[in-house]
Amino acid sequence: MNKINRLLRRIIKFFGSVRLALGSLLFFGMVSAIAALFFFGWLAGEMLEGDTRRFDESVRNFVHEFAFPALTVVMRLASFLGSTLFLTVFGVIIVIALYLRKHRRGAILFTITTIGASVLLATLKLAFRRVRPEPFFDTMLPASYSFPSGHSLAAFCFYGALAAILTTRIEKLWLKIIVWIAALTMITLVGISRIYLGVHHPSDVVAGYVVGLIWVITIAVGDKLVHAKDKNAAGDE
Repeated sequence: MNKINRLLRRIIKFFGSVRLALGSLLFFGMVSAIAALFFFGWLAGEMLEGDTRRFDESVRNFVHEFAFPALTVVMRLASFLGSTLFLTVFGVIIVIALYLRKHRRGAILFTITTIGASVLLATLKLAFRRVRPEPFFDTMLPASYSFPSGHSLAAFCFYGALAAILTTRIEKLWLKIIVWIAALTMITLVGISRIYLGVHHPSDVVAGYVVGLIWVITIAVGDKLVHAKDKNAAGDE
């Protein structure tokens, strides 16, 4: 028992030292990313074993009960706002605007986040090869695999990264809150639209969000570490 207590104290001391070295925000970001990674591993395992089937069908049927023509139009629009075509065009405009405003670091981070998300998505889809469900409203199924949801992952990375970049240049707290609410609303709508239209299992959408969270935190932590290293190097000169 004493050995276990000593081991626990050492672990707590180690994480405490890591937290002091990296800073609270950076530390909790890393912990969140690790937790999300474990959750994704668990979810992927449940999906492969077929244990998400009941959850997927229950949520799909529940969401479909609210269907009516006007809402279908809204959901199709939300789905388009998470599509590759829209995000690519809008992304290029954002990167150009950031460069013109001399926000080179933001432009680079945004580009790395979005392109990296695309590579990560393609790799995961090929790794799991999950077949898509039967769509609703005669929606055309994409040719790609289902797990994880590309729209959800891309929307999380795109709108999350955009909100993070914008809020660094905004001083008013209430305006920052509005930007984050708008980003989270877009992310949520895109994910729900994929379930509503029937082109994804709900577990696909959850997985897309989780992978997006992992990737965004990874980029943020990496940027903080590089930025801190540059500041230390400049201070030593």
